[in-house]
Amino acid sequence: MENTGKNIILKTENLTIGYTSKKKETRVASNINIQLQQGTLVGLVGANGIGKSTLLRTLTKVQNILEGHVYINDASLKDYASIDLAKVMSVVLTEPVASKNVSVFELVALGRQPYTNWVGNLSKEDIKVTNQAILQVNIETLKDKKCFELSDGQLQKVMIARALAQDTDLIILDEPTTHLDMYHKAYILKLLKQLTKDTGKTILFSSHEIDLAIQLCDTLIVMTNEGVVTDQPCNLIANGTFNTLFPKDLIAFDEKTGSFRVKK
Repeated sequence: MENTGKNIILKTENLTIGYTSKKKETRVASNINIQLQQGTLVGLVGANGIGKSTLLRTLTKVQNILEGHVYINDASLKDYASIDLAKVMSVVLTEPVASKNVSVFELVALGRQPYTNWVGNLSKEDIKVTNQAILQVNIETLKDKKCFELSDGQLQKVMIARALAQDTDLIILDEPTTHLDMYHKAYILKLLKQLTKDTGKTILFSSHEIDLAIQLCDTLIVMTNEGVVTDQPCNLIANGTFNTLFPKDLIAFDEKTGSFRVKK
């Protein structure tokens, strides 16, 4: 992958991901070597069950590394205490919000928890950062609404604002367009793209919207049965990487249009 001279926010070296139990170790993917540069939008794509969520859980320290290393800002992931990790990485998961009876402002302000004192009081700076995040995601009109009043698309924007308020170098989102219609899928991914430009943050997201990811991402991480490949979308198309994602008897990738089609 071309090195543009930007800072490397996240890096893996010969990473192996999977699960361990008392009886055996299950390896999902091995020899994963990726570098996420500052201020880029990175999509993680692959077929269902290939291991995208396992990779994200490993990168966010929810799941243990089987082998290899993960570095964030040149420091080993293993060495990060929880509070320190929360200051460099924010995570948006697919799980529903624990309580929707809070206002949009209150939910976004929860992103400031790594910086507030033990009683959780918001400083003037915390309030300023929270309002800035709300402005960046363009949800000012929703600021005083309760979260149970929001649509799925609106709530997803609020969750992105909360991640912005956390003020980390890296934001990781697991399937941010789940349950959204085509318009709002495109809207959310275009919003993420714009946020990388406006904030200089690195944003990594997993998605089934491969066609949209090809169009919008600076870099793609593609998981296949043969391994994990990362590069710019144009290079992945030229190398035929997307031809290996799905069984060829039903789905074909059109290199001219950069999209998938169903075989007739």
